[in-house]
Amino acid sequence: MRVIAGEFRSRRLKTLPGATTRPTPDRLRETLFDILQPRIAGATFTDAYAGTGAVGIEALSRGAAHAWFLERGRAALEILRENLAALDLASRATVLPGPVLLTLSRQSADIVFLDPPYDHDREYAQVLDILSATPPALVIAQHSVRLALPECAGPLTRTRVLRQGDNALSFYARPTEPRP
Repeated sequence: MRVIAGEFRSRRLKTLPGATTRPTPDRLRETLFDILQPRIAGATFTDAYAGTGAVGIEALSRGAAHAWFLERGRAALEILRENLAALDLASRATVLPGPVLLTLSRQSADIVFLDPPYDHDREYAQVLDILSATPPALVIAQHSVRLALPECAGPLTRTRVLRQGDNALSFYARPTEPRP
């Protein structure tokens, strides 16, 4: 896995073997950040269910001011911290270890990306519910094309669904925010 563009373009990231995480494919990450390009510079970004941190690191590489990394897996946390250290990102990153359902309320971001592991599909609705209490400007949920996510979560409304292979990205925004 590598950083696609920006300050750390082409830098390799350590990965986690096995199926405990759902890595965001390079092509999907590239498409995501092409869409986010007008919003990412100076933004605060949350990578929930961060795994190795590839999505949050991509956000930092492309100009995000700060990134929160929420992850509970011990092995993933170790690799995530190694990836951040290798790129000297400690001053622009905060790692919150523990279950996302508990750590999510301890962060505040403009853009929240969530991608629960394969066996945590039930958490999408719970996370969207938590986020709807104090909604960020934009929430992006990566999920299987076969998983139907709700159209609304409190004031957050799905504005776009992008499908690529077996993956989909659902974009949720507050009514006052421009569509991605």
